[in-house]
Amino acid sequence: MIALPGGFSVSDYLILEEQSDFRYGYRNELAFVIANESENHHAICTNLLSAIHGHLRQTDCRFYGSDVKVSYGDRFFYYPDAFVTCDPRDRTDRYVKRYPKLIAEVLSPSTELFDRTTKFEDYQAIETLEEYVLIDQEKVAVECRRRVAGDHWESQTYQAGDRVELISIGLAIAIKDLYAGLDEMP
Repeated sequence: MIALPGGFSVSDYLILEEQSDFRYGYRNELAFVIANESENHHAICTNLLSAIHGHLRQTDCRFYGSDVKVSYGDRFFYYPDAFVTCDPRDRTDRYVKRYPKLIAEVLSPSTELFDRTTKFEDYQAIETLEEYVLIDQEKVAVECRRRVAGDHWESQTYQAGDRVELISIGLAIAIKDLYAGLDEMP
């Protein structure tokens, strides 16, 4: 991630986003450029969003890709690779959602540590969040972190041959379907 000089207010950040051709994340007065995606990253996101789309078709839930921000109390603004919200309060702002129940990130070598630690710590503040999914693009592995009580989270890892259970939205996906169409896996 490439960070801009610090000291951005939320309003400065939102103006920067509006006037720029680039997407920026925001955390604690620091704006940073969102990295480009690899082909594998894009394919995994497309596979996940396609499965979610088919599953949520007849519900009041909405799903989004990496073109809509998630925020909590204006402390941070992130662009998750995929997320689902079923909360009607999220229908008032077309650009920012604040009440997701599921967030998924496809891990990149340059952002993996941030996604696993700092970003997860931030996301835990969102009371409606039930599940945080980390999909590895370097090997076939998916980690689902689930809120089980208050601030307590449990983790389950899926590997080749498994079905990934997205309990928060009642969807099971064969892991091979998440990784379908990838040109090369290490």
